[in-house]
Amino acid sequence: MKLLHIDSSVLGPHSVSRQVSAAIVDRLRQATPSIDVVYRDLTQTPLAHLSGSHLAAAQGAPAPAELGPDLAASAAVLNEFLAADVVVIGAPMYNFTIPSQLKAWIDRILVAGKTFQYGANGPQGLAGAKRVIVAISRGGYYGADMPTAAGEHLETYLRWVFGFIGITDPEFISADGIQVGPDHREKALAGALQAATSLQAA
Repeated sequence: MKLLHIDSSVLGPHSVSRQVSAAIVDRLRQATPSIDVVYRDLTQTPLAHLSGSHLAAAQGAPAPAELGPDLAASAAVLNEFLAADVVVIGAPMYNFTIPSQLKAWIDRILVAGKTFQYGANGPQGLAGAKRVIVAISRGGYYGADMPTAAGEHLETYLRWVFGFIGITDPEFISADGIQVGPDHREKALAGALQAATSLQAA
């Protein structure tokens, strides 16, 4: 079994999403000691954002030499994703949505003919056999019954993205209210870590 572990927080060891994603991976490692883990830190090795040249090359246009490293990075992250049976993602909320580093990674894995295709009935996801578990952290509270719900574009966005490529039941472990105050942060982190420890292994 292969596991791909992605982190996207810029806060290093102070990150809640990193702590929770690490706990999820530890839980899965304990359940399956032979699991093969590939780790990618999107802040330590950031991907460039898409450019016109990149999109043109994807459509078959000749690629300028300077684009070579970027195309190689695209192929590497796509192959990591395709090879994984389980994907664990640490995703903090920045200004109501995902970090731009994580968006750059998503832009490299949503590839027509690889993770989705268009047919007579519209788009069809091709990555449905994977398990995706996302550790999310949010500074406030964005429950469906709260006035702030309309500003939640982290979990809602990721559910849509993974559903589009066929992963219709991604799992989320949330730490909410971490910027409300120290007590809220401690309680949210403890609850998320407990959920990670109790995660179903298979």
